[in-house]
Amino acid sequence: MRPSLLAATAAAFAWCLVVAHPASASVIWNGDASAGTAVFDGVLCDSPGSVTAQDNSDGRGTVFKFNKPLGLLRCEAHGLSVGGSRYTFKNNSTYYLGWDTSTNTPDAGTIFQWKSYGTNDQHQQNYPVLMKVEGGVLKLFHIEVGEVWTLKWSTPVTTSTYKRIVLGIHTSDTASAGWVEAYYNGAKVAEFSGRTWDDLGNDTRWGSYGAEVQDKRVINWIDGLKVGTSYADVAS
Repeated sequence: MRPSLLAATAAAFAWCLVVAHPASASVIWNGDASAGTAVFDGVLCDSPGSVTAQDNSDGRGTVFKFNKPLGLLRCEAHGLSVGGSRYTFKNNSTYYLGWDTSTNTPDAGTIFQWKSYGTNDQHQQNYPVLMKVEGGVLKLFHIEVGEVWTLKWSTPVTTSTYKRIVLGIHTSDTASAGWVEAYYNGAKVAEFSGRTWDDLGNDTRWGSYGAEVQDKRVINWIDGLKVGTSYADVAS
C-alpha cells in the first residue's frame, strides 16, 4: 500500500474511533435499572419498604421503584457501585448527576440528598445540596454550615409524571470555590456558589426520606440515573 493511502486509511480509522465513543468518555456511572440495585453501593429501606427494578409497560423499560410505606422514615439508595466497588467522590472536583423522577404524591419528602459522611460534630452541613417534593412543589435547597437552609429554586410539579433533573456540583469545602448548577427538563434553572463538600466528604442518596412523610405512603419512580463530569454526559 502506498504511504499516502496508508496514512489516509489510518486517519480514517482514528476518526471512526473518536466518533464512536465521544459521549461516554467522561461518564462515571450508568445506573441503568436493568442491572438491578447492584448499581448502588447500598439500599437504606427497612421492610416492608423496598427498592426494586421493574417494567411498568409504559415504554420506558425497567425503572427503579422506591416504595416507602406508612411508618417508615426513609427508603433510599446510597452511593454508587462502579466495577463492584463503592465509588468515592472527591473534593475540588466537578460532577454532574442526572435522573428522571415521578412520584405518586405531591408530598414525597426529600427525593435527593448530597449526603455528608459522619454524624453530629463530624460534619457541619449534613446535606449541602438537597431536593424535596412537598405541597406539589419541587424544591432545591443549599444547606450551609450550621444547617442553614436556603431555597434556591422551586417549581410546581404534577404527580405520576416524569421530570428530568440534572445537578452539576463542584465540590469544595470553602464557600468561595464550591458551586451548583440545576437543570430541569433540559433548561438551566439555577446556579449558585457555596460550600458543597463537608468535613468527611459526601455521597448520593435517591428515594424518599423525612419525618414529615413518615405517615405517608410514597412511591418514587426513578429512571435514567447517570453520573459524569459534564452536562452532556447525563443530559438524557
